[in-house]
Amino acid sequence: MRNRLRAGVCLALVPTMLPAYSAQAQDASTPTLLETILVTATRTKRPISSIPGSVQVIEGEELAEQLKLTSDPATVISKLVPGFSVANQTISGASETFRGRGVLVLVDGVPRNTPLRDVSRTLSLIDLSKVERIEVVNGASSLYGSGATGGTINFITRRDASEKPTVTIETKVKAFTANPGTSAAPELSISATQKVGKFDYLFSASGQRTRRTYDGDGRELPSDAMLGQGGGDRADFGNLYARLGYEDESRRFEVSGELVRMEQNPDWFTNFQATPAVPDYTAPYTGRSIAENSKHFNARYTDSAFALGSLEVKGFYSDMQKRFPFTRFDTLVNNQVYYSGNPANPQADFAQTTLYSKRAGITATVETALDVLREGSTLTWGADFVHDDTSQRLENGWDVISPMTQNSIAGFAQLEVPVTERLQVQGGVRYERYFLNIEDFRRPAIYYINRPYPAIDVLGGSFDYDNWTFNLGGTFELSPGLQLFGGFSQGFSLTDIGGFTRRAGANSSSELCDAYGNLACPGAGAPDYTVSYADIAPDPQVVNNYEIGIRGNGAAYGGSLSAFLSTSDKGVNYDIASNRVSQQKENIWGVEATAWWSLTSNFTVGGIIGYIEGRYDKDGDGHIDSWLPNNRIASPVHGTVYGTYVFDNGLNLRGEVQFFSGRDKITTAPEIKGAALVNVLASYKLGKGDLSIGIENLFDTTYMNPTASATRNNVVNGFGRTVSLGYKVTF
Repeated sequence: MRNRLRAGVCLALVPTMLPAYSAQAQDASTPTLLETILVTATRTKRPISSIPGSVQVIEGEELAEQLKLTSDPATVISKLVPGFSVANQTISGASETFRGRGVLVLVDGVPRNTPLRDVSRTLSLIDLSKVERIEVVNGASSLYGSGATGGTINFITRRDASEKPTVTIETKVKAFTANPGTSAAPELSISATQKVGKFDYLFSASGQRTRRTYDGDGRELPSDAMLGQGGGDRADFGNLYARLGYEDESRRFEVSGELVRMEQNPDWFTNFQATPAVPDYTAPYTGRSIAENSKHFNARYTDSAFALGSLEVKGFYSDMQKRFPFTRFDTLVNNQVYYSGNPANPQADFAQTTLYSKRAGITATVETALDVLREGSTLTWGADFVHDDTSQRLENGWDVISPMTQNSIAGFAQLEVPVTERLQVQGGVRYERYFLNIEDFRRPAIYYINRPYPAIDVLGGSFDYDNWTFNLGGTFELSPGLQLFGGFSQGFSLTDIGGFTRRAGANSSSELCDAYGNLACPGAGAPDYTVSYADIAPDPQVVNNYEIGIRGNGAAYGGSLSAFLSTSDKGVNYDIASNRVSQQKENIWGVEATAWWSLTSNFTVGGIIGYIEGRYDKDGDGHIDSWLPNNRIASPVHGTVYGTYVFDNGLNLRGEVQFFSGRDKITTAPEIKGAALVNVLASYKLGKGDLSIGIENLFDTTYMNPTASATRNNVVNGFGRTVSLGYKVTF
């Protein structure tokens, strides 16, 4: 048995992603080419050799090994994918970027993001116990519409049903060695799957609890280190998932449902002015819990013998409720709050918000053979429709953003042509049109720095806008198992309209003067306490991705090396000091590499490394002149090196070193410090199951979590040493 991360390639717009390779352990002295692998995970099937671009696939075996160390998807991905940032170790995904940009999160090809109010609590709520593999597409993509400006992460649920019922139970307890008694955190998952005639099912249930967390010096970490994002302690997670499928020859129909629950109950507020941030033991937390209450339902129909080729139709509905932490007024850190009416205690006690987002949609994809053009040519085409309904309210029911509804309809086409036996090219286009309605609302009164500002009326409107994206690329087979690839692809993201309207009256100096007149701007005239967005006409941010690379795979080795350039004329940056969002021209570039090598049938080594950096036009004069802020790129270099050894008696040992660099290019922010962390894992066949013990941060290193620290320009320490003891059995 060997564990390794498989590396493949994928063009960002092509409606495909790679499945895990299926090569078995072989003698490294006998070169054997990998069998042809068909992409089966998303909208169409594709041979792996036909796809130009970068992809990493975290296989089931590799994923199962990582689960013995951590249940956090962001941590797993950050260790095994060079383009993804270091995980921030909380329930939030704040500042977790992909190639310095946004990431689109999918489960079985269905998006989990909330584009009209772009909050970042998504990855942490994916239950990995029901996941078969994780497919990660590096680079801009419009495969599923908006969101994937930096990359796409698709979690594929298990498809291993057999005629015999299979039940898997996994339990684990994880504790910090600084204080095992107060930090011991239990986890439990159970799943069952079976195929009964033409029917099959998968049922999964999981739960876990986190308690106190500690850094390498044994200091307790705060419950909300990133100001309003939520933390990694004192939380309960629950997940229920069920899927029922029916398959008859060429046709398959399946339905699935998932319930997601999370609740974090902090004991203390956070002292953000301490270095590093720590719990404020003088100030008990007074807000409601941080919580998630979301439901997801999907239906999927496929027909491989459809008249025009092969057909896939998906329908989905998501109802998401996300409650965020209550935060205190602080003139240096949290200087803009909803006003209580009392200047001595300006933060209103009802000033805790919940996001409500409902998404429904249907997608249709057809793959049609075009042998009449050239043998082996295919045209993939289809259409998508999505409806969004988004609002965000305070505890007393007041809106804090403009309630919004949006309908979008898109069409796409992708042509793939084998020019020769060794050269394959493909290109495509996607057009999407949006119909957006922004309702009027009254933005509540705020207290900013040292004075109150009255409530203002925010006027909305109805808008139509559209977006085109394109791609073109190819692969060239240098020799069996060795390919060159390269291409151009585009992705886009929608404007965070919710975040914009939440800051209504304060998005710019001119808007402040317009709403508050001489109350805020001497000589500006009488205030009218009104802001109109009747002509907001949002324009999606389009990202261009240029990439070239090489990849190779054999029976006992594999790897990839690629370089990319990502450009945008309207890159999105959040200024922490002014609480404003701006858009400017920007360039991001980098190099990514993956490799693995089975030295023997028992011993495998491998690793990943990535470099990324970027600059933008900070002053808006048309010239790129400044480094991107740390909340976009916190660690230019990060990677993981690992080795596994499987003994004949069933003992499996793994060691890994995760490393990341610091960054000192932003003089107005604390310097990010680099670190190297050592993790070890041992598992052993015991009875019918596997007993495992894992240690993260073996040497109890005290380090600065780069991603969390970059979110609010405040030093946030990372986790100290943890020990996990687990047992997994399948029967």
